[in-house]
Amino acid sequence: MKKTGWILLAMLATVQLYAQDKSQDSTYSNWYYEGREKLYQALKGKKYDVIFFGNSITERGPWQELVGRRYKVGNRGIGGDNTFGMKARIADVMKSKPKKVFLMMGINDIGRGLPTAWSLQNYEEIIRIIQRKSPKTKIYLQSILPLNEDILKYDYLKGKEEMVKALDNGIEALIHEYNLTYVDVKEVLADGYVLKKEYTTDGIHINTDAYIRWVEYLKEKKYL
Repeated sequence: MKKTGWILLAMLATVQLYAQDKSQDSTYSNWYYEGREKLYQALKGKKYDVIFFGNSITERGPWQELVGRRYKVGNRGIGGDNTFGMKARIADVMKSKPKKVFLMMGINDIGRGLPTAWSLQNYEEIIRIIQRKSPKTKIYLQSILPLNEDILKYDYLKGKEEMVKALDNGIEALIHEYNLTYVDVKEVLADGYVLKKEYTTDGIHINTDAYIRWVEYLKEKKYL
């Protein structure tokens, strides 16, 4: 059986566990989430050509400044958000009917040790919501950014490289299943599954140089 088939079967096999296992912390709503979501709700009537959607790595990105005037860009990142929180808010994000949406999700799931199958199930549901709410929007699934354990400042994220690889493999499988565009950001920001030291100060978040290189890469690939 092809890799895509095995991954999707694993996802289906864990749906019951996903619903019943209460020992895993999949909560997402807190004061920061609620504050950012309140802002985004106030802006949901605005129209955007491109939306960047994700967690703190997305939220910190100066996307409009780097992308330029060709597109009107919306930033819909929330620091600390996981795929459960993203699933809860994606329908409202899609009300602007953007031409393109760039998704990066999952590192906070990994930080909590949530099963990869749970994250991939949420990925798939998010894709379906986008396709249903805004069928003309082109979806770009970006590779999850790896960590750099040599300078990583957060113990709860250490030893997670295999989970990062597993989630990235699952993302690639969904790309083929739904005929989407895969954006391998780690191709320029990482060496394999190690975030380049010059692009980070804490082993997970990225600096200005990284955001500049990220957008350059998107333009080189004609995604923007």
